[in-house]
Amino acid sequence: MKKLLLALGLGVAVLSLSAQQLKTPAPSSTQVIKQELGLGTVELSYSRPNIKGRKIFGDLVPFGKVWRTGANGATTISFSEEVTIGGVKLAPGKYGLLSIPEADSWTLIITKQLDVTSPAAYKQSEDIVRIKAPAFTMKDPLETLTMQFGDIKATSTNLYILWANTGVSLPITTDVDTKVSAQIKTVMEKDNRPYFNAAMYYMDNGKDLNQALAWLNKAAEQDPTAFWVLHQKANCLVKLGKKEEAKAAALKSIEIAKVAKNDDYVALNEKLLATLK
Repeated sequence: MKKLLLALGLGVAVLSLSAQQLKTPAPSSTQVIKQELGLGTVELSYSRPNIKGRKIFGDLVPFGKVWRTGANGATTISFSEEVTIGGVKLAPGKYGLLSIPEADSWTLIITKQLDVTSPAAYKQSEDIVRIKAPAFTMKDPLETLTMQFGDIKATSTNLYILWANTGVSLPITTDVDTKVSAQIKTVMEKDNRPYFNAAMYYMDNGKDLNQALAWLNKAAEQDPTAFWVLHQKANCLVKLGKKEEAKAAALKSIEIAKVAKNDDYVALNEKLLATLK
């Protein structure tokens, strides 16, 4: 009898161990997305439920109640640099992302809480940001909850939350100019000065073009064979309204690019010259 009980016990243990080792796909898969923003990154982690023939907003996801904005675990968002959301500056770190859907608009919440998986766990006192976001209707429904960063610029992006026929967006901005300007001031006091990069930043962000031109001239002095520097010098001169000087810089860039066998820059300069006729 003892041997029989021992055998049964071992059989149960083996079955239990097998069950523990069984791995199946999660009903709602987890996605982690990372996006460069300004001089840093933003990272989002969330679980992605499917419609599966159900009515989503106003039913599965009730109107007027806190939603974890995903399935399974809490949805989190992390920033490596300071950002601004809804006029509030957020220090680098990890935060919870919650929402309160309504038919026409959602309340989007950035919270200190990282473990909200049900309305009962939510504490409004932990909110850092609460903003209203108008809901928009999508022509083609999305079966799977999808979040993505779009409209990406040097200083801003929108986080889109899309599911079924409904979407909302959360604007995120960051202060790049203050940081880059401080870097430029620091590095320009050193011997190996990044004239070209500084000039390009000024040109791309609508800053002092005369200063940009001065830096491009310095960059050209550093490397007389840098046809790309002369091409950007030509672009800068065009913006300053100095067409004849721009032509000369573009022609010089073509001459050097041909020696370097760089057809791309030959073509770029030719297109630029065509606009100056």
